[in-house]
Amino acid sequence: MSDEPPQHGGDPGQQGSQGWAPRDTSAAAPTPDPDHPDGASAAKGRTKRPKRPKRTGWRRAIPTWRMALGGVLLLALLVVGGFIAGYQLIDIPAANAAATAQANVYVYADGKTVIARDGEINREKIPLDRIPTPIQHAVLAAEDRDFYSEDAIDIKATLRAGWNTVTGKGRQGGSTITQQYVKNYYLGQEQTVVRKAKEFFISIKLDREQSKDEILEGYLNTSYFGRNAYGIQAASHAYYGKDVEDLDAGEGAYLASLLNAPSSYDVVAHPENKKAVLARWDYVLDGMVKHHWLSAADRDAMTFPVPDKAKPANALSGQRGYIVQAVEHYLVANRIIDEKTLATGGYRITTTLQKSKQDALVEAVKENVLSKTSDDREADRNVRAGGASIDPATGHVVALYGGVDYTKQYVNNATRRDYQVGSTFKPFVLAAALANGSTTQKHKAITPNTRYDGTNERTVQSATGSTGYSPANEDDVDYGSITVREATDKSVNAVYAQMAQDVGPDEVKDTAIALGIPQDTPDLTASPSIALGPATASVLDMASAYATLADHGKQRPHTLVAKISKNATALPLPARNTRRAISREAADTTTSVLRSVVDGGTGTAAQGAGRPAAGKTGTAEEDRAAWFAGYTPDLATVIAVMGQDPESGVQKPLYGALGLARMNGGGAPAETWAAYTRAALEGSEVQDFDLEADEGPEEPDPDESGEGEDTEEAGGTKAPRDGGSTKKPGTGDARERRDGDRTRAPEAPSEASPAAGALHTATRADAPSRAPAADETAGHPASGRRDGDSPARADRTDAPDTTGTRESEDGQGLRGPTRP
Repeated sequence: MSDEPPQHGGDPGQQGSQGWAPRDTSAAAPTPDPDHPDGASAAKGRTKRPKRPKRTGWRRAIPTWRMALGGVLLLALLVVGGFIAGYQLIDIPAANAAATAQANVYVYADGKTVIARDGEINREKIPLDRIPTPIQHAVLAAEDRDFYSEDAIDIKATLRAGWNTVTGKGRQGGSTITQQYVKNYYLGQEQTVVRKAKEFFISIKLDREQSKDEILEGYLNTSYFGRNAYGIQAASHAYYGKDVEDLDAGEGAYLASLLNAPSSYDVVAHPENKKAVLARWDYVLDGMVKHHWLSAADRDAMTFPVPDKAKPANALSGQRGYIVQAVEHYLVANRIIDEKTLATGGYRITTTLQKSKQDALVEAVKENVLSKTSDDREADRNVRAGGASIDPATGHVVALYGGVDYTKQYVNNATRRDYQVGSTFKPFVLAAALANGSTTQKHKAITPNTRYDGTNERTVQSATGSTGYSPANEDDVDYGSITVREATDKSVNAVYAQMAQDVGPDEVKDTAIALGIPQDTPDLTASPSIALGPATASVLDMASAYATLADHGKQRPHTLVAKISKNATALPLPARNTRRAISREAADTTTSVLRSVVDGGTGTAAQGAGRPAAGKTGTAEEDRAAWFAGYTPDLATVIAVMGQDPESGVQKPLYGALGLARMNGGGAPAETWAAYTRAALEGSEVQDFDLEADEGPEEPDPDESGEGEDTEEAGGTKAPRDGGSTKKPGTGDARERRDGDRTRAPEAPSEASPAAGALHTATRADAPSRAPAADETAGHPASGRRDGDSPARADRTDAPDTTGTRESEDGQGLRGPTRP
C-alpha cells in the first residue's frame, strides 16, 4: 500500500486520511486532466517556480552582484599574487654606479676639442653620529617628517606619481626618504613605471633589513645639494666652509631646502630665486617647530644664513666654468636631462661653440676692456663684461664670454638677467610699429622718415590725452622735429616713448617676445617706458633677438648643445622649429635704420669690424651698464660692460671706469664688438645685407615749413624749463652748460662713412669720451642725469638689494679684474 496521501477530488473542504489540510486550498486542488482515464488530475510532485524575467535594455550592461564579487576577488588575487611575485623576484641590488658619479666632458662643435671636464666628484661619507640632531631634524622636516614612524612606502603618493608618469602628466615626486635613498643608491633618476616598481619592492625589503638610522645615514651621504656636492658633509663645505658638526639649525635648514631644487635654490648663483628660497627655508623651520624639534623662540630669533660664494674647482677656471654652467642650464631648462641625472656624470656634451670664435671673443674683451683697467682707479674694480655671439642662420651660440674668470667671478655675465638693456631695446619698438602697420596720433604710417617731436621731457600723448609720462633726452637736449631714423641714430627718448604709445605697449612687448626676448624677463612691462629699456634681459637673450632681425625676421630658438650622449647612446634634443616673428619687410626696414646708427650715429666704432653692420647702443640707468648689440648678415653679437661692487654685489655706476668720464655703448662695448667680429669672420667672404626695406615717403620739416608736428596737436610739447636747452642737434652739448669747464669731445666721423659728417656731428647719446685731467673728474656727473640710452627711471638706488632681484657678487674678494 502506498504511503502517499490519497488524492482528493475537487471538494475544497475534504481532508485526507492523515487529517491534514492544505494551507492554500486553491493551490492544493490540482486542475483535472480531461485526458486521464478516471478524470483525476496527474500527480506532479512539487509545484515549479515561475521563471525570472530576462534582463533587458540598460540593465544588461550592469554586472550582477555575483559578477562584481568575482571581479573584485580576481583583482585582489592578482594584486596579492603580483606582490608576492615581485617581492620574491626583486632583490636588493648592489650599489648603482651612479652612487659614484663620473665626469661629464664638454667639447667644442668639432666634437673633439675638450672645453672642460666637471668630473671632480665632491663627496665625503660620514656616519650618522657625526651629523648633529638639529641637522637631521631639518632634513626630516624638509623631506619626510614621519620618517621614523611610517612604513617604507607612501602608497598614495607612489600611485599618484606612477599614474602621472604613465599618463604623461609630468614628473611628480611623492617618495619617502627610504624610496629616495633606494633611487639614489640602487637605481637611477629615470621616471619610468619599471623603475617605480623596483623602487617599491626594494624599499620594502630594505626597510625590513636595515634600521631607520642606517637608511637616513645613507640618504644624507648620497643626496645631491648642488655646487657638485654629494652628501651633507660636502654640502656643508661647499656652502658654509665648515664641517657638518659646526652647522647651526638655520644653516642646516637651508641645506635641507636645497634638496628640493639644488641649483635653483643657490641664492648666490640665482639671487632672483631668493623669495622662493626663503619660503622653503621657512617651511623647514616651521616644520621643526611643529614637531617640537625647535623652540618657537629660537625660530623667531633666526635670520637667513646667506651661504658663502661658490669656490669652483680649478678645472673650471677662465671661461670653462661659465660655459659649463650655461650648457647645464640649457639642458635642464629644455628638459633634455634633469640636474641630478646630469650630475651623476658620464655624459659627453658637444656644444655649438666654435673654438676660433670663442678665442676671438675672449681676446677682444681683454684688448678693449680688461687691458684698459687700472689698479689705481677705484671705478675699475667694479668693471664686469659679458658677451654672446649667435649664427643667425642656425641659432647656434658660437661664442660666450661670462666674465674674467669663473673661479673669481662666479656669476655668468652672459646669462644673468638683472641689468637694464637701455636703448638696445628701441629697435624692437620700431620693428613692432612696422610689423603692425602702426600710425602716429595723426594717423600717419610710422616709417623711418616719419617725423616726431624730439623735445626734451615732452609728455607722451595717448588717444585720450596726456599719459603723464615725460622722459628726458640725453643731456636734456631738445631735438625739435626729427625723423625716426635720426631719432634712432641719436637715441632720442622722447620720440621712442611716444612711438611705443602709438604702437601700443602690449604690441611692443609681444613683438620683443616674438623676436626672442623671454616672456618672463624682469621689468618687461607694457607701458610707454618699455621703449627705453628698463627690462633686464640677458646678453644671450638680446643676441638671440638681434639674430632674428639679421635673418630677416625669422626666429629660431638659440641652442648651446649640438649633441649629448652617454655610453655612445644619444639623448633626444628638442625640436627647434623656425617661425616668422615679423615680416621680412619690417625686419629689413629695421636693419636699414640700424645701419645708419653704425654709419653715422652713436655706434660708429662698430665700423672697425670692416664689414657691413647694423646695431644699436644702449646705456642702463646711471651708467650701471653699457651695451652694443649688432650684427652682420652672418653673425649677431651683443657686448655689455657692467658695474658691480666686488664685495657687496651692488650694481655701481661706471663713471670714470676705463679712464672714461662716462661709459656708454658707443665706447668699449662697440669697440669690443668690432674687434671680435673682425677676428671671428676673418677669412670668410664679406657679405652685404640683402634688404627689402620700405623707407616711407619723406616728410617736410615743420620747424622749417611752419607746419604743426604730428604729436603736438594733442598738447604734447612741453615748454623748455628755466635755463633748459632749446638747441637743435649739432649746436652744442647741454652738459657743457651744466658742468662748466668739463667738456666732451665728440668722436670724429669714420673715413669709411663720409656721409657721417654733417648729419651726425650733433650731440650723441652714446659717443665715447676720454676722461679729462684728474682735477676735472673729481666729481661724478649729476646723479639725476637721464641718458638718451638709459631708462628714465628713478626707482633703482645704490643701496644693497635685499629682495633677491639684484645679482649677488661673485668675486671672492677680487677687487676688479687684473690686467693681462
